[in-house]
Amino acid sequence: MARLTPAVLRTLDILELFLDDGAPLSAPDVVRKTGLPRTSVHELLATLVARDYLQKDDVSGTFRLGVRLLHLGNAYSARFDMLSAANDVARELAERSGETVSVALLEGGDVFYLAKIESRDNLRLPSSIGQRLPASVTGLGKALLAYASPQSLATRFLDPDNLPRMTQNSIGTLAELEVELQRIRERGVAFENEESTPNIRCVAAPVRDGTGAVVAAISMSVPVARWQQYPEEIWIGLVLEGAQHFSSLLGFSVSPQGQGAGSAGKSEIP
Repeated sequence: MARLTPAVLRTLDILELFLDDGAPLSAPDVVRKTGLPRTSVHELLATLVARDYLQKDDVSGTFRLGVRLLHLGNAYSARFDMLSAANDVARELAERSGETVSVALLEGGDVFYLAKIESRDNLRLPSSIGQRLPASVTGLGKALLAYASPQSLATRFLDPDNLPRMTQNSIGTLAELEVELQRIRERGVAFENEESTPNIRCVAAPVRDGTGAVVAAISMSVPVARWQQYPEEIWIGLVLEGAQHFSSLLGFSVSPQGQGAGSAGKSEIP
């Protein structure tokens, strides 16, 4: 287990004092309740005030929770809003396509699966809700990496010549991945060609929040034999429509000019 940082623990102990009833506390109150040295308490309180995690009343000298914690709480709540939207959109897209639909977030060099609706065929895929897979071998991961900071790629993949592999089709080097990511930015969708699971193709698209930032991705996983039955534009159109709907639920406004392939009308699987 990693060593815990004493200063961080003390800071959290102070913040958690305000969880009981939210009443203001003075510095002597904090010293008494935590048992921390007076000097340490004053330094930690001053730091929390400077970063807006606490507010100080200059008249009474007491402290209360600051606005920065409200921002963190809103960000935490937004994740639950995203989860609700992810399940709704994934279910709708799975019903329309008959295929397995997944939603994931980017965490380091991995994708974290937030939602998944199985196809009628109940495909055997290595992914499940709450699981992580290497981003470079999945359509979801590549759709997210394409819009991540270029500088961050090196930190996400510390061995650029040996990226994680799950099949013989997995991309093996960071240089190859960067070429693929450029194609994804140009086309607006990412593909996976049996890179995490044999005999499975995948198409994925990025999902944007109200600021326009890419915060998630949505994908459809399709058996190769079924993929080949329909034009590629059908699969692209379906996942783009799902991504656009998801983005709109998160507050992103899609202009008619920026909707991309498949947006002229609803794509359907016969």
